[in-house]
Amino acid sequence: MKIKKLKISLDDKILVDIAFEIKTSLALVGQSGSGKSLTLKSFLDMLPNDMELEFDYESDFKLTRGGSISFVPQNPFTALSPLTKIKKQFFTSESRIDEILEMVGLDSSLKDRFPPELSGGQLQRVVIAMALINEPKLLMLDEPTTALDPDTRVLIINLLKNLQQKFGFKILFVTHDISSAKSLCEDICVIKGGKVIEFGKMSQIVKNSSHIYTKTLIDANFANREFRK
Repeated sequence: MKIKKLKISLDDKILVDIAFEIKTSLALVGQSGSGKSLTLKSFLDMLPNDMELEFDYESDFKLTRGGSISFVPQNPFTALSPLTKIKKQFFTSESRIDEILEMVGLDSSLKDRFPPELSGGQLQRVVIAMALINEPKLLMLDEPTTALDPDTRVLIINLLKNLQQKFGFKILFVTHDISSAKSLCEDICVIKGGKVIEFGKMSQIVKNSSHIYTKTLIDANFANREFRK
């Protein structure tokens, strides 16, 4: 799918003005304030009412939240109600809950527990399972590995790769974590100040970035230069 134009403005100020393509998996990378969150909210129809959006795209499916689009939030602890059992937050049959929990590597018995009784990694897999209920065409990820320890981060990235192979959905991974992005995504779009700085193959840009901003992001993520191999 091609995002031909995504322009967000407030009064007379242009906040975001970008274009990119999601072939299979794309990392949208930038520091805080770069426009990542606004871009994500524009897909999800969550922009503030005082902002204007111009959105033009080409795709073989319509971008509809809860239909063709599913969303995995940054913090599963705040995404789930702590006082409600897991199964009551899925809004589908228990047999379907069992099926989808198994797909993300969780025992079906967890559906009868409350969110505070689960680990961070388990909760992240729960919200991923919720996002898969409608078998989306596009899975949007908002920093899904930020609050996880390194081992759990690797587990979640590998799980997402396996699920993509199984379901065939496209991925838009919004993050500042280039390490996780490199492990999951084929392409990368680097934005700064609401503009695209670099766009292309992840492997090529990581090895030979043409912009100092991207190099700074990479160096901030990786002290070990083995990453560039």
